[in-house]
Amino acid sequence: MSGSALKMAHSYPAGGGAGSQPDQDRRSRTATLGLRVFLAVVSSFFFLFLIAFIARSQLADWQPLTEPAAPLSRLEPLWLNTLVLMLGSLALQWARVAAGQDRRLESLAGCLLGGFCALVFIAGQLWLWRSFVIQGYGFTANPANSFFFLLTGLHGLHLLGGLVAWARTLWRYVRGLGLDRIRPGLSLCAIYWHYLLALWLLLFLLLSSSPETYQTIAALCGLR
Repeated sequence: MSGSALKMAHSYPAGGGAGSQPDQDRRSRTATLGLRVFLAVVSSFFFLFLIAFIARSQLADWQPLTEPAAPLSRLEPLWLNTLVLMLGSLALQWARVAAGQDRRLESLAGCLLGGFCALVFIAGQLWLWRSFVIQGYGFTANPANSFFFLLTGLHGLHLLGGLVAWARTLWRYVRGLGLDRIRPGLSLCAIYWHYLLALWLLLFLLLSSSPETYQTIAALCGLR
């Protein structure tokens, strides 16, 4: 994750002198606040792209991806990727709760599963992109294609950034650090995974909607 909040969560000294508990609590609160600000910025960023998506869908050259012969006429691959991402989010929440109850092995298992699911999700997205290209729905073939690649690609990049923070958290397990040193970063990773899941569900809902739905949204937003 490229936000400074996650970097702060992993910035505690490596040795035993990690500072007093009040210092650690203060750093954790600061990192959480930083993550919230970062997520607010990301939300605004995606909101602008979604508005552009709806506005662009009202032009005559827009070819919906949900038509019978189009790639999104069957949503099974997207549903499968969604289930994988949901499992990853649940796994990191499990790791977070287990860490809070000093169950180290369970926490490690949840952390590993969460990261593995994220990697599987990214692999599934790459496979889906490849299937688009094979069917003749490349990035420049149609404005709807361009937005599909853009929105899902941006989501994937944010997930890749989260995997960097996840890897640093996993490294703390490997080094044998105490759970009190692992919990802050693990908690932020879990929050970030939950956010990316919610964002993906919104993207899924929008990308799989019909042109009539886009027209309704555009009318409500004053874009028609």
